[in-house]
Amino acid sequence: MASKFNSRNKPSPWLSNGCMFLSGSLLTLLLVWGSSSFISPIPNSNPKLNLVAKKIKPLNCSTTVAPDTLNDPPERTFYDDPEMAYTMDKPMKNWDEKREEWLLHHPSFSSGAHEKVLVVTGSQPTGCHNPIGDHLLLRFFKNKVDYCRIHNYDIFYNNVLLHPKMHTYWAKYPMVKAAMMAHPEVEWVWWVDSDAVFTDMEFKLPLHRYKNHNLVIHGWEELIHVNHSWTGLNAGVFLIRNCQWSLDFMDVWTSMGPQSPEYQKWGEIQRSIFKTKVMPESDDQTALAYLIAIEKDKWADKIYLEDKYYFEGYWLELAKTYNNISNRYNEVEREAKELRRRHAEKVSENYGAMREGYLKNIGEWRRPFITHFTGCQPCNGHHNPAYAADDCWNGMERALNFADNQVLRKYGYVHTNLMDKAVSPLPFDYPAASA
Repeated sequence: MASKFNSRNKPSPWLSNGCMFLSGSLLTLLLVWGSSSFISPIPNSNPKLNLVAKKIKPLNCSTTVAPDTLNDPPERTFYDDPEMAYTMDKPMKNWDEKREEWLLHHPSFSSGAHEKVLVVTGSQPTGCHNPIGDHLLLRFFKNKVDYCRIHNYDIFYNNVLLHPKMHTYWAKYPMVKAAMMAHPEVEWVWWVDSDAVFTDMEFKLPLHRYKNHNLVIHGWEELIHVNHSWTGLNAGVFLIRNCQWSLDFMDVWTSMGPQSPEYQKWGEIQRSIFKTKVMPESDDQTALAYLIAIEKDKWADKIYLEDKYYFEGYWLELAKTYNNISNRYNEVEREAKELRRRHAEKVSENYGAMREGYLKNIGEWRRPFITHFTGCQPCNGHHNPAYAADDCWNGMERALNFADNQVLRKYGYVHTNLMDKAVSPLPFDYPAASA
């Protein structure tokens, strides 16, 4: 499920992150989730909601309530509706209302619901043709698991084709919809291609920036609206809100896919507008660019084109910079003793936040958040002929070890050479002790 061949422009420096807190009252939640769907208002058509709200004791917003995973109340929810379906061919209606009712029945999941994220990724159901492909996919997945563990995100890895006709880059959308249905407790579903690497393990999504949007994608408005470039965005990594708007949008988005009887027509339409498009068939990336550029009035207001940090960064620009980046971060830590303090992995976010005050002048040497090996095709080995195979494999090795160093350091070890899998124990007060 890796992204197709692509190219990248270099984004501007990263902006600071933060978060907001969400109150648990029924009226407020209905307003928030209702405002996230501008296609059709969500009516309060279920009189049970008011009754349920009266029965549930309000949550104490000053404390964190642990989700009660051992209890599923007997009251009926959307799961008990025989007409409810996970598949793409059966639209879901009134999803905001149904999610809200489920949360009312499961109040322990409501605490902090506005910032709960589920990472979804996956690969093909068969083994890789490339001899090292399966090993690379394992390492890519380990990287995602490490990131999710550090930031307390759930993760789901899929390796089955949920729709027989929605293959290649279209295969992720049935999975994203099914993930929304399976996880009404999360506000965001975050698709990350199998060939994308988290290369800043401390960075946390600035969700507060997306409070008025339902889809976040790496892209540039000018390239899409003015140049009509199909590479003006990348659909291999996207953050989508778990709401009715998103379900409706995906229905329209995937209507250009291979399961549609108009699939060939959409390929022709896309190429007529996006002149540099390489593939003759309709692809999800150009389909998204089409909806943003051509149907701007209908969709664009709820889509956030992120270009202020590497929401996903083109690997060819980044893979040779990791050593210099590591050196700059070491320089910062030699001047800041508090950053060198050994600590448990569970408090890593605290040190990431602390580090922000020391990175204001680091500029281009800031760690890229995600390095995306688009075009390298690690599983089948059929990389983009525009660059050498060794560039792909060496770049992956550097990126994975660069990210792994940020994890292993909490365990007392590090790769001293990014092209070497071997590790060495770290001395106390590193990196000052190694100066």
